[in-house]
Order: sequence, then C-alpha cells, then structure tokens
Amino acid sequence: MSVMKEFFATCPKGLENLLADELTKLGAEQVRETVAGVHFKGELAVGYKACLWSRLASRIVLVLSEFQMNDDLDLYLGAHTIPWEEHFSGTSTIAVDFTGTNPAIRNTQYGALKIKDAIVDRFTKRGHVRPDVDKKSPDIRIMAHLGKGKANITLDLSGPALHQRFYRQGTGEAPLKENLAVAMIARSGWAGEPMMDPMCGSGTLLIEAAFIAADMAPALRRERFGFDRWLQHDSELWQSLLMEAQVRAKRGMQRCDVKLFGCDADSRVLLKARDNAKAAGVAHLITFKQADVTALANPLPMPMPALDAEAQQDVPQSARQIGMLISNPPYGERLGEFPALLEVHQALGDALRRSFQGWKVSILSASPELLSCLRLRADKQYRLFNGALECQLRNYQIALDSVASQKEVAQDFANRLRKNLKTLEKWANKEGIDCYRLYDADLPEYNAAIDRYQDYLVVQEYAAPKDIPAQKTRQRLLDMVQAAIKVTGMDGEKVILKVRERQEGKQQYQKLSEEQHRMEVQEYGARLWVNLYDYLDTGLFLDHRQTRRMLGQMAKGKRFLNLFAYTGSATVHAGLGGASETTTVDMSHTYLNWAQDNMRLNSLVGRQHQFVQADCLKWLSEADEQYDLIFIDPPTFSNSKRMDESFDVQRDHLLLMQHLKRLLAADGTLVFSNNKRHFKMDLAGLEATGLKAQNITQKTRPKDFERNPHIHNCWIITHAASEANA
Repeated sequence: MSVMKEFFATCPKGLENLLADELTKLGAEQVRETVAGVHFKGELAVGYKACLWSRLASRIVLVLSEFQMNDDLDLYLGAHTIPWEEHFSGTSTIAVDFTGTNPAIRNTQYGALKIKDAIVDRFTKRGHVRPDVDKKSPDIRIMAHLGKGKANITLDLSGPALHQRFYRQGTGEAPLKENLAVAMIARSGWAGEPMMDPMCGSGTLLIEAAFIAADMAPALRRERFGFDRWLQHDSELWQSLLMEAQVRAKRGMQRCDVKLFGCDADSRVLLKARDNAKAAGVAHLITFKQADVTALANPLPMPMPALDAEAQQDVPQSARQIGMLISNPPYGERLGEFPALLEVHQALGDALRRSFQGWKVSILSASPELLSCLRLRADKQYRLFNGALECQLRNYQIALDSVASQKEVAQDFANRLRKNLKTLEKWANKEGIDCYRLYDADLPEYNAAIDRYQDYLVVQEYAAPKDIPAQKTRQRLLDMVQAAIKVTGMDGEKVILKVRERQEGKQQYQKLSEEQHRMEVQEYGARLWVNLYDYLDTGLFLDHRQTRRMLGQMAKGKRFLNLFAYTGSATVHAGLGGASETTTVDMSHTYLNWAQDNMRLNSLVGRQHQFVQADCLKWLSEADEQYDLIFIDPPTFSNSKRMDESFDVQRDHLLLMQHLKRLLAADGTLVFSNNKRHFKMDLAGLEATGLKAQNITQKTRPKDFERNPHIHNCWIITHAASEANA
C-alpha cells in the first residue's frame, strides 16, 4: 500500500500559482499555495517527479515535522522526536539551514545549532555513530523554518537549487534565473510558435523554451540530488522515472522543429550563449546572431508584403510566419544608466511596430518608465520578482497594420532643441568653446536644463511644482531625454541624467557617485577639467564664462584673489591673462585639488600661485594682503558645519565688502557675482563703506543664457575715492 507524503516546493515570489498548476499536472494532491511556495501531498513518485520535472520550483522538500514552538527547549525536543535514524545513517554528513526568529530564537545560527544538537544527541543515545556537519556539500540537508509560533522541519530532496540546470558555461552580468525565465514563457502564452529574444544575453530564455518544446526534463542533466543518501530513497522507482524522462527527451528532440532566435549586441556574451546551448544539447534548435536592438530585423520575413491588413487576416498563421518575442532587457539600477536604456527601449518599440506585425510580445522589466518608452499598449500585465526586485511582465499584440511611429516624442520640445542647436553650435564653434547650455526650461512643461560638453549631454531636471503628479513629471523627463538623444544624435551612453532642485550653499557640491570620470574641455583658450558624473555640478559654471573671460582680460600684471574659488576656473583665466600672482581660496579640499589640477593643465605652476584651504569668511576677516583684482562668487546661503556662522549673501554682502575693501588695492577692481534671484545691492550701505558699484550683469550673461535674466548678478566694485583721485 502506497503512503502519502507531505511535500513543500519553494519558488520565487510571483510564481506560486504557476507552480501549483505544474505540480497538479505532475500528480500532486491537496495543493495549497503560500507566499514563495506551494504545499502538496502525494506518493514518493510525485516528489521524485517534482524534482525531475518542475521547471518553476527552487527546491522540493519532504516535511518531517511541524510543531508549536515557544522557546529553544521546544525546538530541541521537537527535533529530537523525529526518527532521524530512519532517514540517514551516522556516516552521512549533514547541514542544517534555519530561517525565522522569535524572542527565544533571535539568531538563525542558534536555531540551526539546537536542531543539530538534537539530531546528534538522538544518534548517540541510541548507540549510533554521530553524523558530522558539512555546511558546504552535505549528504543530507535539513531545512527548518520558524513562523507564527510553529517550527517546520523538512528534508531537502533537491540538492543544489532546482533552477540550476547545469548547462551554464558562462553568463552575462545579470543572468536571468532559469525558473523566472520559464515563468516569463508561461505568462507570455507561448505555445511552440517561432520565438525570438532580441537581447538574449547568455541565452537562458531560449534554452528553457527549447527544453519545453523538446519535452526535456529540466533536471535531466543533474548528477546529484538531495535524496541520494536518504535511507528511504527508492532507487528502482527513481531509475524508472529517469529512464522515462530520457526516452521522452530523445523522442521529443527528434520531432522538435521549433524555431528559436537570439540576438545580442555583445559578441562575448553571445559566445557564452552558444556554449550554454551546446552544453544543454539544444544548440541545433537556436539561431544566434550578433545584432544591436536599434537595427533589429524580423527573422521570419513576411511572404506576402503586398497584402493589406484586411487581406492578411485571411492568411493562415503558418503562412504568415508570425511568432512571439520574449525578452528581459536591461533596466539599470542607477539614474545615470537611464538615458542609454531609454534609447534601447525606444528603438525596440520602433522595431516591433516596423518589422514584427502580428507578433505577440512579452517584456519583463523592473522599470515601468522604460516599458512606457516602447509606446505600446499592454494587453496583460503580471507581477514577478527577480530576486527581491519587483518586476512587471507586460504582454503586447503588435497589430498587423502597425507601422513605425512617425510622430516625434515630445515634439514641441524637440523643435525648440533643434532650433537652439542650430543657432548655438555655430556660435560656440566661432567663440572657441566646446561646452554650453543648449536648453534651459525654455518650455514650462519640460522643466530641465541641458548642457553640452563636446559629445556629451548633461540633463538636469529641476524640481517640479508640487501640484504636478510625480508620474507625469517623470514621463516628461524621459520623453525629453529620448527627444534630446534623437535631435542631437548623441550616444545614449553619453547622456548623463541628474535630478536637480534649487540649490543653496554647499548643496551644489553634493556627491552623487564614484565614477571618477573627468574630461578636458576648452573655453577661450583655457583648458579645464570637468566631471560629468560624480557631482550635481560639473566643476564649471557655464553662465560665468563671460565673467571669466573678462577677468583674464583684466589680469595682466595684477595680484589676483579668487574667493569661494570652487575648481579655480577663474584663476586659470587670470593666470593665462598674465596675472603676476594668484591666490585661490576654498573650504573644500577636493575642489582645491581640482583647482590645482586645472592650473597644472595650463602650465600655471610655481610659488606665485597659492592655494588656501579655509573657511573663506574667516580667512577674509584675518587676511591683510593687498590685491589688484579680486573675484568673489559666494554661495547664496550656507550653514556648513565647517563654517563658524551661517552665511546669507543678501544679508551679509555688506560685511563681505567691508573686509574686501581692506584687501583691495587703491586702484584695484573687485568683481562680485552671485546667483541669488532678485538680489538687491545695498548701494547706500556700499557708499558709506567707501565703495562704489557698477552692475555689469547684462554684459556677463552669455548668449546661451540670454533667456534667463536671473541666472546670476555681477558687479564691478572699486574704491569710491579712486574716481575723485582720478
């Protein structure tokens, strides 16, 4: 008489109902879904079939005991009552995996230790040899879980996780787990028709589809299972099931004529895919080709392209050669990766409408925004998990009369950017500059700044008003990036995306990443380092370009001081303009080093060029040197921990001037700039200090910032007495 046993199958979240259906087809009874797993009952043969045939399960375990557990004694006693000697001998090695905690078992290692102690004590008390522990490769793996006041102890029948099919010779950077690939195929509705993966990576989706089409058991190539040293293992039963699977695979492979196509832009990854398919025994079923998704072509040409959509409806599907496209495109985890991925998804959407009419499409992504760039309407949507990452699988039907969209994304924005590019590119070439602002929130609904640095674009999104939904704002930004790539012809990988709010004080120097990627740019003969990735700002304030040029023209033979110097670009211009000496002051060690690098890049080295790391306000109150030319561009507001007091440029600018007056030579010139909108110079207070000011903001605002009258304020300040003396 056969005995019903209780089993449990684990799986990734989102696959539970698919797994339940699969187990039912394998003969499981009393199937019950739970989070990340399925309970079921059946004879031993059902457990074996699950190990051999389940394409979706991660593990199959045999339930040995379930009991109430309040403390560590309950755990020990519950484990001790299990007849372990009926399951394995003392010569076998064991490992105990424990999950879950409660007030008594606060550490999973402690929980595992109590179960191990109970097993060992039971063996020794009965006079048996005690089993040894082997955590890496045990003969028997015991798995225990604590939850809702109960302990559940099971015996692992699988051995290595079942998603491992043992055909992988190599993978790409982010390989798709085999059981998730099967879930994608199942949710797509694939029924054996021609299938393509345009970004196939190491080939997992296609290999799993080949296994399904050829009726090949996914564990057929596995050399070791968890039940190999289990004393209740029925080797005769297992061998019969294994032989049946081998026969089915042989017959299935002989009659299988499925057409599977895989493309990838990376030739090295494609080589791994071919090796994997060969190791899996399905290489003859899959055609691999190196191709970029931007040039994606249908591998099954339509035999009758002249037919209109209505006539094509009457053509048999076999004649129309329509298939299914399933893919898991990269979706990136960092904001900076998005522009290139937007380009990929937009190109994929265009290719599908252009060349895959009538096809069904199924795409998995963790980014709904990237999926929206396909510009397709999903028929169905499923939630799946790639590890801990929640993803969406969307199914689409490409219409028979579909054509590549002729409508430009964000057309109004694209037209404005195209106009700006035409005007500014000529101007920049004539001026001798290779970095400039292309767009600065010209259209209110596209609220961002776009700067060009040679063949790179930096897109900086401004914070949207609170009354605009975040989803709408995000979509506009993505549309903007797509349009910018198309209009400028820039490589998507050279588009850097940043989210920017109105910055105050040291916030503008916030570190974003650790790319350590810098490049050299030029403006008016000055060579400067910029970093487009690591910080919110790049190391060069483009709106001060004219001011820097002016300082260079004024600097010959002058003693030059640069306060709040940032990366020292103004000092470079002064040095190239012939300043007799320069002093560069900034509180940041990072930016002061950057300033020195900029000076060295222009061969401006020597004792005449001094660099001071200090709180500029404190340094200013204590300094007593004289300077002929001073440039100061303080933050709008700062309350840095390294400053003794907070600073507000509107409130404190007169105090600044009082100190600067002391350092300014009798016939010297002070260039004062700041970025506070609607800044008001206290002219009366300045006059009382003995200084006079001339507003030169209009003269210092370059052509690429003409639209923004509030981008900065700039003043020339001199001693009031100098005019009288003259």
